[in-house]
Amino acid sequence: MVRKNENKEINKIKDKVKSAGSYKEKAIGDKKENSTGNKAKHNIEHKTGKINIAGNNIRPNTGKDTGKSRDKSNKGRNQPEGACPYRRDCGSCRIYEKSYKEHLAEKQKLVKDLLAQYCPVEPIVGMEDPTHYRNKVHVVFDRDRRGNAISGVYEEGTHRVVPIDSCMIHNSKADEIIVSIRGLLKSFKIKTYDEDTGYGLLRHVLIRTGYHSKEIMVVLVIGSPIFPSKNNFVKAIRQLHPEISTIVVNVNNKNTSMILGDKEQVIYGRGFIEDTLCEKVFRISPKSFYQVNPTQTEKLYRLAIDMAKLTGKETVLDAYCGIGTIGLIASDKAAKVIGVELNKDAVADAKVNAKRNETSNIQFYLKDAGEFMAQLAQQKETVDIVFMDPPRAGSDEKFLDSLAILKPKKVVYISCNPVTLQRDVEYLTKKGYKAEKAVPVDMFPWTGHVETVVLMSRMQK
Repeated sequence: MVRKNENKEINKIKDKVKSAGSYKEKAIGDKKENSTGNKAKHNIEHKTGKINIAGNNIRPNTGKDTGKSRDKSNKGRNQPEGACPYRRDCGSCRIYEKSYKEHLAEKQKLVKDLLAQYCPVEPIVGMEDPTHYRNKVHVVFDRDRRGNAISGVYEEGTHRVVPIDSCMIHNSKADEIIVSIRGLLKSFKIKTYDEDTGYGLLRHVLIRTGYHSKEIMVVLVIGSPIFPSKNNFVKAIRQLHPEISTIVVNVNNKNTSMILGDKEQVIYGRGFIEDTLCEKVFRISPKSFYQVNPTQTEKLYRLAIDMAKLTGKETVLDAYCGIGTIGLIASDKAAKVIGVELNKDAVADAKVNAKRNETSNIQFYLKDAGEFMAQLAQQKETVDIVFMDPPRAGSDEKFLDSLAILKPKKVVYISCNPVTLQRDVEYLTKKGYKAEKAVPVDMFPWTGHVETVVLMSRMQK
């Protein structure tokens, strides 16, 4: 049963439908939880007080709290068995505040309340083990009142860093490596970065892990292009963790909420890792968008492709294609696949991934997807199925109008925000499409985010 306070939270989200109904005031946030600006349309540096990225709170520089980073834990407080010791301060997730069954029921209710008027909503697809699922872990570095280096996440609603050694939704090996890096700082005389003064070197550490490959990438985000004794520092890290595949230094010397800067230097390994998703191999670089929950991503993408019912004769368009994940997975069951993406780095990665998988029936274009579809319609080109996977803000009128002009037989909409999904489904129903079914997928357990796949078909006049 959903409790009263949970109902209040659901109602708050549902209230946003009104504002989401206007394409001029889109929902704030970035499903492509990249925080690097990797996708041009998905840059998360917005004028908000808080951006929650599926388990990591990243806050813009709108003024740091006067209090220094807090070195406090909840050990010793009365907590339910198995509860996270940081849950009262962190605020990034709500792990074990309720049972996982209740957690799924809450998300199911939210999606059903928003979409049941358009189509049947099937049961939510949950995880067997909803812990330690994140293959991408980011922590911010700071120091406590005694000057000791700490690493963790921002306390909810503040710019104080909550020191965290082990997060229950992070990849465990990533957390171990971060603790080791923090332990080396003093001996190498490396200062953590101070947002107020701009003094110090180490700002963030980003770790990406391959679920199947077991490869590990460590990204050290520093505030200056000068990194003293970096070679010895790398040797020390690798001595502690020989399992690390590559280490990249990223320079971010700007006063910004963005994690990664523009300049990178590979100081060990290839500068990227690879992992397998739905039998396809993908290259993952520091700035690549790649879903953070590998087991649920496989379920999500297989569900989306099954909904399309590909026969091998269709022309498929993968809009917002990123590094080409959905398009490449669909390529085995389609005659031709077209991927469209605005970010040049993502398109470059997509082409590498197509070559890596020896896929010859897919092409990638560096263009706005809405404009690209309008051009196809003008040229009398036909597309049978469109996969669309927009950011949390959803799509826009320009894109949806172009989609309606192109007239694909089916649209498979993958959404991470049921509020903007409801708005876009409503818009497409007015353009001659009918929602057939919706399936929620719990991509980010213990957070407020829920993915939903909706199949829409063009109605025959």
